[in-house]
Amino acid sequence: MVSTPESHPSDGGLHDTGAAREPLTLSSDAADAFVVMPAFNEARGIADVVRHVLERFPRVVVVDDGSRDATAGEARAAGAQVVRHPVNLGQGAALQTGMRWALASGARWIVTFDSDGQHDADDAVRMVTLARERDLDVVFGSRFLGATEGMPASRRLLLRAALVFQRLSTGMRLSDVHNGLRVLSREAASRIELRQNRMAHASEFVSQVAALGLRFDEAPVTIRYSEYSLAKGQSSLGAIHILFDLLLARLGR
Repeated sequence: MVSTPESHPSDGGLHDTGAAREPLTLSSDAADAFVVMPAFNEARGIADVVRHVLERFPRVVVVDDGSRDATAGEARAAGAQVVRHPVNLGQGAALQTGMRWALASGARWIVTFDSDGQHDADDAVRMVTLARERDLDVVFGSRFLGATEGMPASRRLLLRAALVFQRLSTGMRLSDVHNGLRVLSREAASRIELRQNRMAHASEFVSQVAALGLRFDEAPVTIRYSEYSLAKGQSSLGAIHILFDLLLARLGR
């Protein structure tokens, strides 16, 4: 399904804090792609995630969103470039910072990738290939077209509810709207401007793709839930806050 509805960033307290090391094994389709990885207090597992991604992609930028632990140092030691927010601004703001950094650094494709170990870099490579071959602006990863491991029933219910809301508000018939694994072309990334700083950015992202008339499709991916990722993930109360934020945003138009 394809839809056809149609200089470096300023300092701002951000600091580029290290150069990425060259990985040993790369996908040729990922040579001109940057992986943007927002992170907040992820010191426990960020190094493993960065090393996993660098096996397939040459450039990873971790946006340390005001972490109070060693996230930045662990990510840098694993081979990522690190950009830091001095205070926690939320995942949406971290993604926007990372996309601007990647665009200013010459990215042709941008992959957004969660830092908690749920995603698979091989899925991301396949998504870049799909976008390149079919001249798509955006590819959304979908766990409901692919597979999940260890997803609680309550999480599935919340995701389905978010899907219904998104279809009613945008008309886009996606199967998964709150998946952090996405691929954007340079053109798409330069036109998308996330204003919802926190977790509501995922629905806002979909809304902007619809409003801008960008060409998109979905690709099956596998999401692996662990005790750690579930603890870091969105709570039911947080989901209510997301809905409230989105309703306020729509009323404010």
